[in-house]
Amino acid sequence: MLDRLKEISGQAELSIQGASDLKTIEDLRVKFLGKSGLLTDVLKELGRLSPEEKPLVGKACNDVKNTITRLLEQKKEDIESQSDSLPRADFDPTLPGRQWTAGRLNPLTRVQKEIAAIFKEMGFDLSDGPDVETDYYNFLALNFPPDHPARDAQDTFYLQEDILMRTHTSPIQIRVMEKNKPPFKFIAPGRVYRNEAIDATHHHIFHQVEGFLVDEGVHFGHLKGVLDTFIKRLFGDKVKTRFRPSFFPFTEPSAEMDISCVFCEGKGCRICKQSGWVELMGCGMIDPEVFKNCGIDPEKWTGFAFGMGVERIALFKYDIDDIRLFYQNDIRFLKQF
Repeated sequence: MLDRLKEISGQAELSIQGASDLKTIEDLRVKFLGKSGLLTDVLKELGRLSPEEKPLVGKACNDVKNTITRLLEQKKEDIESQSDSLPRADFDPTLPGRQWTAGRLNPLTRVQKEIAAIFKEMGFDLSDGPDVETDYYNFLALNFPPDHPARDAQDTFYLQEDILMRTHTSPIQIRVMEKNKPPFKFIAPGRVYRNEAIDATHHHIFHQVEGFLVDEGVHFGHLKGVLDTFIKRLFGDKVKTRFRPSFFPFTEPSAEMDISCVFCEGKGCRICKQSGWVELMGCGMIDPEVFKNCGIDPEKWTGFAFGMGVERIALFKYDIDDIRLFYQNDIRFLKQF
């Protein structure tokens, strides 16, 4: 019986070496190892052997089975690797290649880059800061009193008692003024977080661009000139600006800046609610108390600051009516830009 096993092993080795396709490999597996295979027939005869012969023949059967299995797997891998390197029968190398679609930037990224480029040409440097802020930088240093509504948990994501997700990019203004000596001018784009319900016009994550300039003799007229120039570069020369008195804890005087509606050119439409104007950003002269918090002499230096929402500008610029579209990564939406 051992001679028979040796014969089966030799026959299997020669047959496997000559195989050239996967079907032949499978046929050989059935021939030698299948339920009616040659090796299986030998195993069926083990019961006729004496107790002394069974262990020897049994071990020999296992060795032959393992050898045939290894040779089959190795030959199968060789055939598969060769077929991968050969052209498929259904592949025509003379056909032109496929045209892959290039990726598109999200409109928010496009608008933020455009804003940064305009202010860079106006001489502003770029700065950034951490998304996770302390109460001091997000509120206290910016002149927010302890009982200010913006400190309420319904507006702010608190991680600990004095640690929170920043609610605006204004903390970057404090960090820059602490580390730099005037004169300077910076913009600070970044993501901000507020505890708001998500709908067509609100989201708990959005983007802002903070801007500020500090020098000697800076007044509100400089602020108006910078922002008017920026708006005309962003939306075109026909767009007008106006400033309305407002209140922010960190600027005095403060204002809201409106622009003439870019859709109806000030004539009145659904976007501007027939008023001809849309609110775009807040701004004002930096409060002397903020300067004192940063170690800057308010008697010598003055400055202005402004902050705008990137989503709001993108909505106006591209006539988009739902802020949630910016965050869904729908390729059908992104292809339009």
